[in-house]
Amino acid sequence: MTYDAVIIGAGHNGLVCAFYLARAGLKVRVVERRDVVGGAAVTEEFHPGFRNSVASYTVSLLQPRVIADMRLADHGYRVIERPISNFLPQADGGYLKLGGGLERTQAEFRRFSAADAAMLPAYYDALEQVAQVLRDLALKCPPNMGDGLRTLLAGAAQGWGLSRLSLEAKRNVLDLFTKSASSFLGQWFESEPVKAAFGFDAVVGNYASPDTPGSAYVLLHHVFGEVNGKKGAWGHCVGGMGTITQIMARVCRDMGVEISLESPVDQVLVDGGKVAGVRLVSGEEIAATRVIANVGPKLLYGRMLAEEHQPEDFRRAMRGFKAGGGTFRMNVALSELPRFTALPEPGEHHQSGIIIAPTLDYMDRAFLDAKAHGWSKAPIVEMLIPSTVDDSLAPPGQHVASLFCQQFAPELPDGRSWDDEESAAADTIIATVEAHAPGFRASILGRQVLSPKGLFDKFGLVGGDIFHGHMSLDQLWSARPVLGHGAYRGPVQGLYMCGAGTHPGGGVTGAPGHNCAHEVLADGGNFRRFRA
Repeated sequence: MTYDAVIIGAGHNGLVCAFYLARAGLKVRVVERRDVVGGAAVTEEFHPGFRNSVASYTVSLLQPRVIADMRLADHGYRVIERPISNFLPQADGGYLKLGGGLERTQAEFRRFSAADAAMLPAYYDALEQVAQVLRDLALKCPPNMGDGLRTLLAGAAQGWGLSRLSLEAKRNVLDLFTKSASSFLGQWFESEPVKAAFGFDAVVGNYASPDTPGSAYVLLHHVFGEVNGKKGAWGHCVGGMGTITQIMARVCRDMGVEISLESPVDQVLVDGGKVAGVRLVSGEEIAATRVIANVGPKLLYGRMLAEEHQPEDFRRAMRGFKAGGGTFRMNVALSELPRFTALPEPGEHHQSGIIIAPTLDYMDRAFLDAKAHGWSKAPIVEMLIPSTVDDSLAPPGQHVASLFCQQFAPELPDGRSWDDEESAAADTIIATVEAHAPGFRASILGRQVLSPKGLFDKFGLVGGDIFHGHMSLDQLWSARPVLGHGAYRGPVQGLYMCGAGTHPGGGVTGAPGHNCAHEVLADGGNFRRFRA
């Protein structure tokens, strides 16, 4: 049998792409290396009786159109919003809460700076103007450089939203795409805790300092989502992130999509300058007129597509494609809630993002330490405790916590291996939390540890990069992954890309899968069936 499309990887973008193609009448098969669908959006038991979202752990960026088209809510998709966004313990024993409405956040800010509280509405307005431009572009295929008039027309159409912005808003666009987070936030705020509250988003999945030029864009990327119609909100999917992808898989199967688990791909097959299918590690060959890769560009072009099928200029560009996020991921089973020195009793802060990174300088030192030594002795830690709102994840009275940690070198210096070092790094993370929540270490019943190498081994995330490639200006929009191939098409006819290494980038968005399916159907003359 020859399939109309075979998709490599049953992560959420692969499943979204499969859905749209199958809905248009194509015969689709998805092949997945692991024994479960979902890619990095999975829920697993990591300690007896304790389940959690193993890698991706929170919801905001999933596209409303994808949710509606796949009718996820009809199949059990439900998101519980955070009562406040973030809670930041401070070194002096104090704290800052972010979110819960403008007035509440302003009241919090006044404890640190009256000027920052007064500035907050203008900052939110400025960020929202630019975020709306990104929302408008998220489900559009970038203009492909080299397509002549078509490139110009597409560029003009997509640039229309920017052209309508005021001069001040255009300045903000330029700042957010080029400046460091520290520089950008310094224009708006004076208090170090306030700047840290916003600057944390700039280092999430980003192996860089908040002083690094371009880091302001990563901050922006994390705010253009929404939950339950509320822009910029974040929440917890009941049952964990695996609920989303399990639902997507059921919807796909109902559309006739075949999903093959434990089927790792060895090679993309090419015949006569066109893709012919894939060969699995088992030796099985699957014939297909289109191959769509939901793996990162580094994996696709470094391991799965032979160099002889890649033009020299493309190979050179891909050698320069930067990937490696410096993320370290832990899940811990807890006998009780952590008791923070700043707020020891149970409260809404336990249902928020708990950020241990009190200043931008703290974040900068963490990055410099990682560059020099492999990881910071005072790392950046975000803790979420989803069992406070979802009792399906842990036994009664006990809890699970996600520890999402930044500034761990993708590759350790001096020839050291993460296999040998990850336990010590995990202990450092626990000690960092313990300093703000005495007794935390003693409450841990079990833990799951995933260094950057562990994230690669388990999920195929090169260098622990949750975005499949840096979200820097040279790797965005039409240049993601490289100029000339920013429209989801590879260098071989019939080869497509639908993962986070394409526009609009990382996060559980579904946008690359949606957009890639649109282009596949357009190439096949099936454009009208995309909205069927």
